[in-house]
Amino acid sequence: MRAFKGIYLPCRDNQTSPSIATLGDILDALGTDFAKFFKEEIPERVVFGKKDFAVKTDEELRNEITWLIPTAQKNEMEPIMVTIEPGGSTYPDNPHEGEEFGYVIEGTITVVIGDEEYQAKKGESFYFTSNKPHMLENRGTRPVKALWISSPPSF
Repeated sequence: MRAFKGIYLPCRDNQTSPSIATLGDILDALGTDFAKFFKEEIPERVVFGKKDFAVKTDEELRNEITWLIPTAQKNEMEPIMVTIEPGGSTYPDNPHEGEEFGYVIEGTITVVIGDEEYQAKKGESFYFTSNKPHMLENRGTRPVKALWISSPPSF
């Protein structure tokens, strides 16, 4: 027999086969449990590229939405890239819990929140709570591109 932190295990040819109860005692002595011990660790993915993106084009609203993180619906934030052609918009979003942040990469965008409208141009950002209907519009003559992040995910 061999002692392991006060637990004696039978040994055969330098191998051990503890019972479930003994394994439970060992895990307890190590400060863990069955679920943690046998949990398969999946490495967190950090970097995503074009092959990971999902793109949806809406001909009627004249926009293209690119989901930048494939698992964003399970996260706290959902970043998307929005490209809106002249005269186009995003689909009007109903009030919901959370906050919205955006950064204009190209052009000038109109941020519509309830009855209020705000202009944000290249290099500017916008931020608001999502408790009113909201959408983005392109009233200019050139395409607009913006990074738009919703927390929690709603796109």
